[in-house]
Amino acid sequence: MEKIMVETSPPLKGKVRISGAKNSALPILAASLLGTEDIILEDVPNLKDIEVMCEVLTSLGAKVEKLDKGIIKINSSNINNYITRYELMSKMRASFLVMGPLLTRLGKTKTSLPGGCAIGTRPIDLHLKGFKALGATINSDHGNISAYADKLVGDKIYLDFPSVGATENIIMAAVLAEGETIIDNAAMEPEIVDLASFLNKLGADIKGAGTSTIRVKGVKKLGGGVHSIIPDRIEAGTFMVASAITGGDITVENVITSHIKPIIAKLKEVGCEVIENGDSVRVIGNKDLKPTDIKTLPYPGFPTDMQAQFMTLMSLCKGTSVVIETVFENRFMHVDELKRMGADIKIDGRSAIIQGVDKLTSAPVKASDLRAGAALVLAGLVADGVTEIDNIYHIDRGYDGIEEKLSSLGAKIYRK
Repeated sequence: MEKIMVETSPPLKGKVRISGAKNSALPILAASLLGTEDIILEDVPNLKDIEVMCEVLTSLGAKVEKLDKGIIKINSSNINNYITRYELMSKMRASFLVMGPLLTRLGKTKTSLPGGCAIGTRPIDLHLKGFKALGATINSDHGNISAYADKLVGDKIYLDFPSVGATENIIMAAVLAEGETIIDNAAMEPEIVDLASFLNKLGADIKGAGTSTIRVKGVKKLGGGVHSIIPDRIEAGTFMVASAITGGDITVENVITSHIKPIIAKLKEVGCEVIENGDSVRVIGNKDLKPTDIKTLPYPGFPTDMQAQFMTLMSLCKGTSVVIETVFENRFMHVDELKRMGADIKIDGRSAIIQGVDKLTSAPVKASDLRAGAALVLAGLVADGVTEIDNIYHIDRGYDGIEEKLSSLGAKIYRK
């Protein structure tokens, strides 16, 4: 198994371009099953999860071609399979997002329970609640779930929690349903807006994406189109923290600054200078980092996907910081690894109390999930000695060329 080695690095400096958003590309790839003509997707990140989703599409009968770096062509005019294979489903939770498109396009779908990062229970009951409201019959047995419907009919659906995945799956199921579907307490993430924008280009009628109420008027069929994936706000945030933690000066390019407001605010609170300039943001670090508190919340709150990276930064802030995790109950698995490197962190339920230390020290550590892996890379940049990170397949699931990008900024990082 490959490992990532990170040596104590100088302050990182330079420019880095952010890739397309993984969490936008995956549902949009799933939604391409709804199109009946050629679809061209641009700025698709080169990630393991993207590879798996392309395999899922191919297994269902779609034609998937990589035309160039970051450009994928999909034609789903002849999809002929409604069953998602277990070995693909078990690799990645987002595979579940093909259920909505298959149900509305073919009238039936069957899959196994999804896999992915082990960061807590992420129930699919809200997805199924939405399908049922549209008229589907759901059956589950021995870890498999199937849904079928002679036709889907629009309805009013209230989500008990603004689940991103459920909002996406219900939108995709509703686009070809008869009549209008209203989703209340919908997730408001930028990735939802990107999905709706993509589907509207294909001929869908979706209004209200980015608000808590989304209206979808069903259409007879969708065509094709060209769409560029939005920049990855979590990758952007990770590089912004890399600048802060090393006392660097990094300009992060290809960002939508309105998507990263909570990250900008918190970096300013710890003492960094943050300069916004159109589609780029410059972060200048500060040796005297001040403590801060964060509470993860659904968008537009502080993203749970940035919690682990920020905790690494807080470990070096002078004073006491507090993290409250409200989204996933098991998202503190990186804490034990950071403690191995000398961090002073105490867990109390869904809260973490971080007492800043003078320095971190290298140690062999394991990435327990995608964002935990990023947090350990950040810790390695400033820890004394050489940090060896195992289980790096998690990192490859969500960061496109992380070593190359960090190396270009002056980091000492390589694979072994």
